[in-house]
Amino acid sequence: MTGGQASTRQSAPRFSSWTRRAELARQPRPEGVNGPKLPLFLAEFRALGPKRNRVATVAVTQQPQPVMLLPGFGAHPMRMRPMLRALAAAGHRPHEWGLGFNFGPTPENFAYLLKRLANLARTEGQPVALIGWSLGGLFAREIAKQRPDAVSRVITMGTPFSGDPRNNNAWRAYELVTGHAVDAPPVPGDFAEKPPVPTIALWSPRDGIISPRSACGWPGERDRAVAVRCNHLGFANDPRVIAEVLRQLDAEV
Repeated sequence: MTGGQASTRQSAPRFSSWTRRAELARQPRPEGVNGPKLPLFLAEFRALGPKRNRVATVAVTQQPQPVMLLPGFGAHPMRMRPMLRALAAAGHRPHEWGLGFNFGPTPENFAYLLKRLANLARTEGQPVALIGWSLGGLFAREIAKQRPDAVSRVITMGTPFSGDPRNNNAWRAYELVTGHAVDAPPVPGDFAEKPPVPTIALWSPRDGIISPRSACGWPGERDRAVAVRCNHLGFANDPRVIAEVLRQLDAEV
């Protein structure tokens, strides 16, 4: 089951200020701040090739609940459809975020998600679990801080909530597309601050985009961190990740 799509979707960014965007993307990485090593980064591109048809093993949950899936930067909700189908097969009630491609935060799309979350929690009659991949996890954490009454838990997957926001291999592309510095988003917030709801961080030592330490975080920034052996792009649909998400939805925190 999926939620209805927003009447006003995110539009592709307008590239009228290429000069500023290029200047942002050319900024040097701060000294001592690094993303994953080159072999791991290159492995992400190999992961885009043909894949074997691997299906996650799904057991019926004893705690069915509404769930909202939030895609990563530049990704469409279609990338997370295998996870959505597995959640539904397990008995949960999954919903897409309703905004199409994720081109970064704006005051408008953040306000839309707050409203969508409140509507889902009201119609479902219970708080909603938020599952965010990469940048989608930052949305999830910040939304949960604003509306903890409407959120049962937050599960992030390869989300860079801890440490320097340039401690990854995607920040230049992010700045080029969004037109703002990665450490100065138009929706301010302390990304390392833990939401006041159970918060689980899935991270991978094989992540070629986001520093594992940034996605794992430190005690006090999340309630639990769980390692899953997949690349960054695999967080959207790897059967091992899907199985772990299902476990975390049923687990006590």
